[in-house]
Amino acid sequence: MTRTRVATGEDAGAIARIYNEGIADRLATFETEPRTTDDIARGLRERGPRWPTVVVERDGGVIAWASASEYRTRACYSGVAEFSVYVARDARGTGAGREAMEALVRECESRGIWKLLSRVFPENEPSRKLLAKVGFREVGTYRRHGKLDGTWRDTVIVERLIGEAAR
Repeated sequence: MTRTRVATGEDAGAIARIYNEGIADRLATFETEPRTTDDIARGLRERGPRWPTVVVERDGGVIAWASASEYRTRACYSGVAEFSVYVARDARGTGAGREAMEALVRECESRGIWKLLSRVFPENEPSRKLLAKVGFREVGTYRRHGKLDGTWRDTVIVERLIGEAAR
């Protein structure tokens, strides 16, 4: 049995653990330095109530999370958010990522956000399939968007309209 909810500061340790697995796997982010519980707690505070983070719990423990953050500071982009989604290694393939993204979409829509977007490594097929299942479309590829461990990496751009923009 799983449940989703908005993250609190008490979830920072679990979120850091899951994020650090993603960093170590080198398949989901350009980040290379592990995050501490304090790093995550600070990020949750800084994003405040506008930009939600949600968690998926199973058997009392956090197994996945998804978050939204500000895309750009210009007023015309006030309803556009970048997102991230990460699933604990031992929970991958169980539907936890889908639950996290569906919960994030609901939370963002309730806060007046009209578009979610992100970038995914082309070889990250599980993430690309997950995002397609929850209504994201691939809109293009940034070639050589950044280097990871000294190697150029492309990213696939994904977006989903929600709320008023999706009607």
